[in-house]
Amino acid sequence: MALGQPHSTPLKPLYTAEQRSRRDSTRWTLVQGILAPLQFLVFLVSVVLVVRYLATGEGAFAATLSVVIKTAVLYTIMITGALWEKAVFGHYLFVPAFFWEDVVSMLVMLLHTAYLACVAFGWLGITGQLWLAMAAYAAYVINAAQFVWKFRLARLETPAVPAAGVAASLPGAAR
Repeated sequence: MALGQPHSTPLKPLYTAEQRSRRDSTRWTLVQGILAPLQFLVFLVSVVLVVRYLATGEGAFAATLSVVIKTAVLYTIMITGALWEKAVFGHYLFVPAFFWEDVVSMLVMLLHTAYLACVAFGWLGITGQLWLAMAAYAAYVINAAQFVWKFRLARLETPAVPAAGVAASLPGAAR
């Protein structure tokens, strides 16, 4: 292949037709669609509270509580995400289409769980705990970017519905 030529080998599609159908019909897709932005909102609020504490020394309880809430939402999205992968791909985690996302998700879970252990056992002190939370949040941002990228790829590979098919499927359309 000459320099500057596009890669001629097509990428493997993210979903087969059957998997896409299962993805579109499972309730777990909707659950993930609700939890992902909720988790991001909780993350943003928590980052502000953690940074406030790290910068000023004020608001330790609010910062700690926000990380605990973020971790609870993370656990929820991870469990329902595993159920989504089972419904769509037949395996709970580490399916080829989402292998690296799941690997990084495990790192995110490990860091958040380590944070909870530090809080529960009083390890690292509040400042150390919140720096650990920031490390967990950095991993979360990387993981979220991975999933946003996959979401974009999935949208790009989803076959377009012909305009006539769209019009026929609208409420009140002649059948």
